[in-house]
Amino acid sequence: MPQSAHGPHDLTHRLVATPAGRTHLVEQGSGPLVLLVHGFPESWYSWRQQLPALAAAGYRAVAIDVRGYGRSSRPGRVGAYRMVELVEDNAAVVRALGEETAVIVGHDWGSGIAANSALLRPDVFTAVGLLSVPYSPRGGIRPTEAFSRIGGEEEFYVSYFQEPGRAEAEIEPDVRGWLAGFYAGLSADTMPPAGEGSLFFVPRGGRLSDRFPSTGRLPAWLTEADLDFYAGEFERTGLTGALNRYRNVDRDWADLAAWDSAPIPQPSLFIGGALDSSTAWLADAIAAHPTTLPGVMGSHLLDGCGHWIQQERAEEVNRLLLDWLRGVRGP
Repeated sequence: MPQSAHGPHDLTHRLVATPAGRTHLVEQGSGPLVLLVHGFPESWYSWRQQLPALAAAGYRAVAIDVRGYGRSSRPGRVGAYRMVELVEDNAAVVRALGEETAVIVGHDWGSGIAANSALLRPDVFTAVGLLSVPYSPRGGIRPTEAFSRIGGEEEFYVSYFQEPGRAEAEIEPDVRGWLAGFYAGLSADTMPPAGEGSLFFVPRGGRLSDRFPSTGRLPAWLTEADLDFYAGEFERTGLTGALNRYRNVDRDWADLAAWDSAPIPQPSLFIGGALDSSTAWLADAIAAHPTTLPGVMGSHLLDGCGHWIQQERAEEVNRLLLDWLRGVRGP
């Protein structure tokens, strides 16, 4: 495993029993529990620069592999990746660690998982931090119907991911090359210039990778060793478990009907990248946070930052997280 600049020599790896079967986690430090949830296509390793910073500040920092990823269980059923089951995995991790409550922080899909963990299990998750993807309460239209209307002549990437096996056929012949292109396409220093076509739209009959940057250059935050780690994980597991999260958007919409338009009242934080398409598309959701996140204590857009926010701008994200956590805990 590559060693980060902070040196993860005192990281503890564990497998704990959860509804998934087992969840792999990595922890560092002692104190109040902060649970870190990654997005697509990542792993616990995307928090490698937050774990030591949180530990040094007096927190028990724990980063998980979401079910379907890394060393966590990979159930075979598509429906096993629905949001309500991921929430219960997170609650089970907290219990397995001997704790009753935790602060939860998520990035990308992990932001949605963190938000719904706070929404469905406020008894466990007492505060929530959201990175890159703001909170958008469940709405009145079935997600796949909404996505089918996006893109005009092109296909929105979530729609492209719906059919089992389709995206896998694109990605799995060259996992490392695909990941390099995907990471580069959403990073501030390597993303294509505006007007060259969005990474999130697939030309009819084409592939998502048709929109990757042509330079082949890795973003500054991603070393060859980092890419080797991510590629090694997905070469071992395949991509189906990770992609199955996207294949449950309609199931989630049905499962969460009782929480339609529901706000999350716990103390919260949002950090996004100003150059991230997610913050542009979802600008209205960010503007609505005072209503949808009535406990919001900070909302930050980092200038010149792309999607992989806690890796692109680790020191700044760490500072914002720690300032917020101190406010959550009080003086």
